[in-house]
Amino acid sequence: MEEKEARRLVESCGDLIYRIGVNYLKNASDAEDICQTVFLKYIASDVHFENQQHEKAWIIRTTINACKDVLKSSAFKNTTTLEELGDIKATESHETGITEEVMKLPHNYRICIYLYYYEGYSIKEIASILQKTELSVRTLLSRARKKLQLTIREDMQ
Repeated sequence: MEEKEARRLVESCGDLIYRIGVNYLKNASDAEDICQTVFLKYIASDVHFENQQHEKAWIIRTTINACKDVLKSSAFKNTTTLEELGDIKATESHETGITEEVMKLPHNYRICIYLYYYEGYSIKEIASILQKTELSVRTLLSRARKKLQLTIREDMQ
């Protein structure tokens, strides 16, 4: 891979990969590791993309799979965050508001909300990326919205 192509990939997809990583792993350091993992997989792959949409879908799917691999790893399961220690405050603060509530949702809900509202993908495209049916994606979005709505109402009272 040429340096020019590598720079293009980092500039065009770096933020996307990082945001999905934070979305899944809820940790900036782990998200940065995911970025490196995805870039290395891209460099090592022999995949030829039909267009930019195909490339972006491959990147999203690879990022999600890399995040799932981290979540399954014993090293990740045995890690304690600074917030869990109690006495020590974490240096990274979470954004307030709706983003914080989205981050509390289960993985399937969170990734559907992220792809739909933040990345602007259609339900059909999300279904293709996540390898789910359109009905399943619609259901996940609907349930996620209901959970968010209930949480927001509780916070307002």
